[in-house]
Amino acid sequence: MKESDGAAIQRVLAGDGDGFQVLVERYSHALFRLAYRMTGNEADADDVVQETFLRAYRSLANYDGRAAFSTWLYRIASNYTLDRIAATKRRAEILHPLDQKPEGEEDGRAWQPVEQAPGPDRLLLSGEIQVRLAAAMEELTPQERTAFTLRHFEDLSIEEIGAALQLGSNATRNSIFRAVQKLRRNLAGWAGVAS
Repeated sequence: MKESDGAAIQRVLAGDGDGFQVLVERYSHALFRLAYRMTGNEADADDVVQETFLRAYRSLANYDGRAAFSTWLYRIASNYTLDRIAATKRRAEILHPLDQKPEGEEDGRAWQPVEQAPGPDRLLLSGEIQVRLAAAMEELTPQERTAFTLRHFEDLSIEEIGAALQLGSNATRNSIFRAVQKLRRNLAGWAGVAS
């Protein structure tokens, strides 16, 4: 029988480090998917996962159980990733203020969805779909991208997303709505998507 999150947490708090290993194994893949979709980079996603678990371990005594443990982890990962994205953007603006690309020009670093082996019927269009979706996702704000990813890729509820992003239900819905509207607009001329 699979050990519950609560039981594993109690083991960790009692000094049993193996309890935390259970949690790492249970949630590392989902956290990696989220971080990769937000950063578009495997190395950055690995760093986010490691830092998330490090911060969770250090703060485990503060976990109050009001939200699911997975939601708490998503909040830590989302906050850390958003901070990384903002810091990277600030550094780029400080270091290269004159090298900024004109609006709409690609910089070569595009958001890429997690690779999955497509079936034979999808191979023809998969590359183009990824490029177009990546470009459209880059147009979203970090909060919109996170909310959209948690809703449509991770199937979290509005309440879970709100808890992870520390937003109210209405703000969460609005972030997802704005993301969907922007994606529809950006993908409207392709594949018959209506705006």
